[in-house]
Amino acid sequence: MSPKPVRLAARAVIVHDDRILLVNAWANGQSRLLCAPGGGVEPGASLPDNLTREIHEETGLHVTVGAVCLVNEFHDPRTGFHQVEVFFRCAIKGDTQIAADWQDPERVVTDHIWAKENEMPDLLVKPDSLAGIAFRPEGQITYDPLEEIVM
Repeated sequence: MSPKPVRLAARAVIVHDDRILLVNAWANGQSRLLCAPGGGVEPGASLPDNLTREIHEETGLHVTVGAVCLVNEFHDPRTGFHQVEVFFRCAIKGDTQIAADWQDPERVVTDHIWAKENEMPDLLVKPDSLAGIAFRPEGQITYDPLEEIVM
């Protein structure tokens, strides 16, 4: 199998009222895996611009993109898929409510969960370091080493 290009993604760490926003990682209930909102970047736009677009598509929310807080990468050895994700701290601008009938244009994100730090161990969330990043003081950038994809 010839190597596939590495996919670059931008993700948001949004903490509001001591809760982090998580979304489903797979469409159609394929998995209970949750992740931070965001997604693949489109060429010709900055990472923050891509992230702003992705957040709005997935949640309807408007955000201010802040500092980088995490770089994570994962891969699927069966398919050769490899993704590098750059996580940014983000703050919501305006309304914090996600409409109950909001629909992601790609129909991937169907669940939105606001989780407290003490709820995180009971959820299947990737990357593993996300809770630690979200609920600690800002300032340090973390790197999560390559891990296998989880469903």
